[in-house]
Amino acid sequence: MSDWMGLVWLVVLLAGNAFFVAAEFAVISARRSQIEPLAEAGKIRAITALWAMEHATLMLATTQLGITVCSLLILNVSEPAIHHMLEIPLGATGLPEEAITAIAFAITLLLVSYLHVVFGEMVPKNLSFSIPDKAVLILAPPLVFFGRLVKPVIVVLNATANVVLRVFGVQPKEEATSTYTLDEVATIVSQSTREGVLRDGTGALSATFEFTTRKVKDVAVPLAGLISLPETATPADVERAVTKHGFSRYVIVTDGGEPTGYVHLKDVIDLDGDAATQAGQGSYQEPIPGKRIRQLVSIFEDTDLEDALATMRRSGAHLARSFTAVGATKGVLFLEDIIEELVGEVQDATRRL
Repeated sequence: MSDWMGLVWLVVLLAGNAFFVAAEFAVISARRSQIEPLAEAGKIRAITALWAMEHATLMLATTQLGITVCSLLILNVSEPAIHHMLEIPLGATGLPEEAITAIAFAITLLLVSYLHVVFGEMVPKNLSFSIPDKAVLILAPPLVFFGRLVKPVIVVLNATANVVLRVFGVQPKEEATSTYTLDEVATIVSQSTREGVLRDGTGALSATFEFTTRKVKDVAVPLAGLISLPETATPADVERAVTKHGFSRYVIVTDGGEPTGYVHLKDVIDLDGDAATQAGQGSYQEPIPGKRIRQLVSIFEDTDLEDALATMRRSGAHLARSFTAVGATKGVLFLEDIIEELVGEVQDATRRL
């Protein structure tokens, strides 16, 4: 092989090494959420890229094989060519042949290592990290094609690696992880906000993450802080309470302060007049009929707030009784207060500000 041909092969092998490095990081770094819509639209490159991401271990085995072969051949083809080119200038120094050989090898090793690390490793790696979604669309098709050419070798290498992993108690995975924990999503949102990519002007996103850590006892209103009505309350009492406080829902309590239910303004507003009395529905000055009082669901105070919300939605209740581990009533949970944890202040339509 001529010296110039050796240099040509050096460039070719560096390019091959760069391709496999870039493809490896592209398959790992690409976001599935960006590739799937393109694949569903029928884009062939996207379909191939998605297949590569779903068979990540096979693709990584393919890239590692390519990187290893290229790395081994680079020095083998470049050293003789560069060594021969250096013989003439080094020979003019009058050094012994052994010294010339050692110096030529050292220069070749440093030069090739520099080229290999910078152009064969770092540049393609950083490129794939910078634009992973575009890189995987470009690099996945040829990578998959090469993988199919050397499939028997890849299958053997991958199977061997999986056996070793299982010996150490590690379960191999085919697909690169594309799901995130709640903390990871919160970190992503925080970083995106700092970088100016995402705006959370209302604080709704931050509130959502905090919401998942809240308990019923963090939001429930203590019994001492409740605006309640006695069991003997009349529709007129409800009207006066609405006039004074502005709330549309009121907890009904016993003489001992124990919540037994709640009533909404619209539950009693039609009880005024003789027609209601004749229909057996009660009157405006008589105690509210029991069938007009809504039941309170009971929820343990250490229940996650999101679970409490689900319970109240299933039952259709806007208020719930919060109880302790021994069954004692601790307070009352309002649906409005739960929603405020997510979206901020919510004003009752009738509330007095």
